[in-house]
Amino acid sequence: VLLNNAGAYFANREMNADGQEMTWALNHLNYFVLTDQLLDVLKASGPARIVNVSSRSGTFSSTWANAPAYGVSKAALNMLTYQLAKELEGSGILVNACCPGWVRTRMGGPKAELSVEEGADTPVWLATLPDDGPSGGMFCDRQPIDW
Repeated sequence: VLLNNAGAYFANREMNADGQEMTWALNHLNYFVLTDQLLDVLKASGPARIVNVSSRSGTFSSTWANAPAYGVSKAALNMLTYQLAKELEGSGILVNACCPGWVRTRMGGPKAELSVEEGADTPVWLATLPDDGPSGGMFCDRQPIDW
């Protein structure tokens, strides 16, 4: 299992080039690089799972407007998830993305709705899918959500 979970949201710095670059690197490029580095290991291990922790802000169906770099970087991650799932179709590797929700972490803050354990439910579920489970989807609360 490769569970990619990194995220950064720089609300007041997203509208400059440095904020865009930093957000893109953390929320998309790092996922790509790590997955690329480990893909041969995953292929050799038999059935495997890649879970990309993303955000609803990276979807057209439920994004918000006050975090443009965050949303764009997570949209790129979602497309990476979809494309990788198509590339690995039939390999035994299932690739999915998920939104854990608003979780009480350093990023989510103390007022967030969900505990860390509650936020981990869908990523862990995706990491333990049976071999005939879905691939190439976006999930929240163990349910598919629209891109």
